[in-house]
Amino acid sequence: MEMKPAIQQHACASAVAVLILFFGISDVRAHSRKTIKLNETAFLFAAQLIKQGHAIADRKGEWSEHRPSTDQENEFIRAHGFGEYAKWHLGIDDRYPENTKSRYKFPYGDFENVHRCGVIAAKARARQYGYSEIENAAAELERAIKDKPPINTDSEDHLRFICVNLWR
Repeated sequence: MEMKPAIQQHACASAVAVLILFFGISDVRAHSRKTIKLNETAFLFAAQLIKQGHAIADRKGEWSEHRPSTDQENEFIRAHGFGEYAKWHLGIDDRYPENTKSRYKFPYGDFENVHRCGVIAAKARARQYGYSEIENAAAELERAIKDKPPINTDSEDHLRFICVNLWR
């Protein structure tokens, strides 16, 4: 008969532990959402690059191939500083100091061109983690790339673009 109160006590303690864990995770997620915000300077910079034709209309899923390597990022920072590095990221995480790579989230380009695949990756990650402002900004950039002639793509893609637009 003494087993029943022990089992109830254990079940109650387990339920309390689950609730603490659940609310703790929710609290951490809510806090992190508040600290990552849209980098408006980067958004305007990307829009200007697209307008100037510095956009590559590559395919979804190619970002892992086109994304700058850690060495390329470090070299870019050495040559241009964190202010310029920040312009290539749609998100700013206020939990980290300004002169750290950890502060800048949601990269979209290769330090020369905006990549459609990078914008799509940023949009998907922003949606996944609930950063609607960043998701909306990425969607707007994706539309701008779609509407702009791709002058920096390989010749086959450029030829396809010209042919499609001749028949409109």
